[in-house]
This record gives sequence, structure tokens and C-alpha cells, in this order.
Amino acid sequence: MSADPAVAANEPATATASASASVQALRTTVPVPGAWAAWGIGVAVYVLAVVHRTSLGVAGLDAAARFGIGASALSTFSILQVLVYAGMQIPVGLLVDRLGPRRVLSTGLLLLTAGQLGFAFSTAFTPALVSRAVLGCGDAMTFVSVLRLGSRWFPPRRNPFIAQLTGLVGTLGNLVSTLLLSQVLHSAGWTPTFATTALLGLAVLALVLLFLRDTPESARRAPLFRSPVVASPDGLTEAAPAVAAVRLPLREQIAAAWREPGTRLGLWVHFTTAFPASAFLLLWGMPFLMSGQGLSRAMAGSLLSLVIVSGIGFALLFGQLVSRRPGVRTPLVFTVVLGTGALWGVVLGWPGDHIPMGLLVLLTVVMGSNGPASLVGLDYARPVNPPERIGTASGIVNMGGFIAAVLALFGIGLVLDLLTPGGGDGYTPHAFRMAFCMLYLPMVLGLTQILRLRPQAARREAELRAERFEAERLRA
Repeated sequence: MSADPAVAANEPATATASASASVQALRTTVPVPGAWAAWGIGVAVYVLAVVHRTSLGVAGLDAAARFGIGASALSTFSILQVLVYAGMQIPVGLLVDRLGPRRVLSTGLLLLTAGQLGFAFSTAFTPALVSRAVLGCGDAMTFVSVLRLGSRWFPPRRNPFIAQLTGLVGTLGNLVSTLLLSQVLHSAGWTPTFATTALLGLAVLALVLLFLRDTPESARRAPLFRSPVVASPDGLTEAAPAVAAVRLPLREQIAAAWREPGTRLGLWVHFTTAFPASAFLLLWGMPFLMSGQGLSRAMAGSLLSLVIVSGIGFALLFGQLVSRRPGVRTPLVFTVVLGTGALWGVVLGWPGDHIPMGLLVLLTVVMGSNGPASLVGLDYARPVNPPERIGTASGIVNMGGFIAAVLALFGIGLVLDLLTPGGGDGYTPHAFRMAFCMLYLPMVLGLTQILRLRPQAARREAELRAERFEAERLRA
């Protein structure tokens, strides 16, 4: 008896579909081969970006002396850099969704290198400011790209842990700034220090170009400026699409991500949790500890490092908690925000000019929770956005903490200038205490928005979970 031609023709397609389904099922439980290598290359770019981003935090007093500027102008460096970073998040998310993380990371590395080199050789305020803006553009292209790599190489249930691990490893950049860069700056000088860190970008760029792939299916060493060519089933060649075939127009894609309450809630979670530590590490922590508390550069650097080291522990803890029990997200966020606010209240209200070292240590340890808690915002956006919109949604969420950091940096600098006679850099303990009260304005605004959006986001997430369950039941 001859075989049915229709059945015979369908057998290869059925086998292919079964194999594809098997691979997909496997990927939902374990990382595919090469996942850790791809993530490691991406996170190396992110670590370098964090070094560049936080380098001014240990050079604030040196920058004020080099460029002859006061607190408000010094704040402008970090404010502009962070504003550029925040403003670039949605465009970067769209670029990552359309072009893939490899291209975006390569562009980011070129901008980081150019910006840091410009900053190294600047001797006046204006060119230095432009250099920090260029650096901010490059910095903006790193984190969302690494998140996209994680979502394509690792199973979905591992994504919260991978996001926390990315933030955790990124803190190594902070450690390099606070422990190594501050000492090298003191011994080698401004230009050699910043020029050397800039040139590290070329070595990392080589890793990206030679070894990084966007997805497990991507070709090795794919060209950056044209679509890779692959073999088609009929033996001919065709351009492989870099992303999904169906694309929404840019405005519709942004609007669709924004309409999800989980995306907006994630933004406000990021806004409310991240900025106290960001403002402290990016600029005002070192001056507060040295000028306001009379600590040595080495001791102040050790306290800044403690923020980072404690953040490593919090990242591991939060990543495991949220991966296993998503219901802890909101209690965790409120604990971090209220705990940070309460401890800053104790510090700012302490009688006398000098705060006990034990209290400063406790403050820095608690602020270590701010960065890991901000990444919980991504875990509100991820379940309600499809894979082709993850980059855009992540970019929206990632804006939040940096917008709040801009408000805090500007407010602290403004109050310091108002309370410092003559506009010099001889800031008093009283001036610092009044200036750091500005932290409470973004904190109150963010908490209000979280309380408003949380019920909407919970309902929407429950609806989508029920829809997915029903779809899986029907398929079974």
C-alpha cells in the first residue's frame, strides 16, 4: 500500500514542529548552551559603563578645583549625564527590540570611550559637560541591552534572578571607582586616570564583536550594518530577520507598553527606590563624608564601598525571593523605601555636627538595598509585556530612578549653594543636612504613585495569567 502523499508531505513539518516544541520546552526550564558566556560579555560592557558613570562621584572635589566651579555647576555634570541616560531609555529600548543588543552595545561602547576621553582632556567646564553628555548616551545603551540578552538566552522563570545578578555584577564598577579609581586619581592625576579607563572600552568592544550573539539562533560574528545571510530550506540564501517579523510602529509600541499598568508601576517603583543611593554614589556622598563629617578620603571611600558590598547581598536575597514568590514584590519595595527614609531621618536629625560612625555605617548598609529594590520594578513590567516589547517596557521602567536622581542631585546642589556663603566649596554639616532633606520630595511622590497604581497592575497581571492558563489548557 502506498503512503498518503499529504501525510508524507506533512511528516517533515510535524517532525520539525515537534523538535521546535521540544527545544522551546527545554528552554523554559534550563539555559541554552552559551547563555552564561553571552550574558557575561554583555555584563562586562555594563560594568565598564558603571565605572564611567560613577567616576565623577570620587572626583567631585577634584572636578570643582579643575574647572573652578561651585556646587550647582558640579551638580550639572551628573544631572546632564543622568538626564541624557533617562531620556535615552525609550529610544534605546526600541533600538534593542529592532536591532538587537549586539549592535546597541557596540554603539554604546564607542560613545562611552569617546565621552570619557573627552572628559580626560577637558580643561574647561563646557567641553567637559559635553563629554559627560556623550558618556551618558553610551551608558544608556548598556543595561536594557543586557536585560534583553537575558530574556533571550535564559528561561523566563530565571529572568528576575538574572536581572538582579546583572545589577549585582554591575556594582563591581562602583567598587572599581570607589576603591581603585579614587586612589589612582590621587596618585596619577586627572588625565591619565580618565584616559586609561576610556581605552578599556576598545578591549571590551573586541569581545562584543568577536563573540557575542543576540540569540542562540544568531550567526557568529554577524555583520553589524547589514542583515546576516543564512541558508534557506530550499538551498538558496536569504537575509535572516534580526527581530520578529511583526512590528508595531514606534509610537504604537511605546503606547502599548505604557498602557500596561505594570509598566507604569514598575517605573514608579524604580523612581522611588533607586535615587537615594544614586545621588549618594554619583556625586554627593564623598563631599558629605569628607567636608560634612571630616572623614579622610580613604574612610569616605570605604563607606561608599559599603553601599556597594551590601548591595551584593541584597541583590542575591531579592533575586531569589522574587523568583520564587512574586507576591513579596510590594512588601519588599515598601520595606526598602520606608527603611531608607526612616534612617535618613535619624541621620539628619542627629544632635551635633558629627554623626556617629556606627550610624553612618548602618546608613550605607541600608542604602545598599536601594539598587536591588529598584530592579523589582522590572518584574512588574515583564509579565504584562510580550517578548517583542520587553526592551521598550524595560526602557520605560529604567527611566524612573534616574529622573528621581536628577531631582535629588539638583535639589541638594541648590540648597548647598544657598547655604554656603560666597558660593565656595566649604560646605558645613548644617548645609549638608538641610540639602539631604531634598531626598524626601521624590520619595513621597513615588510612594503616592505606587499606592495608586498597585491595584490596577495586580488586576491586569491576574487577567493575563488566567488567559495564559486557559490557552495552555485548550492546547493540552
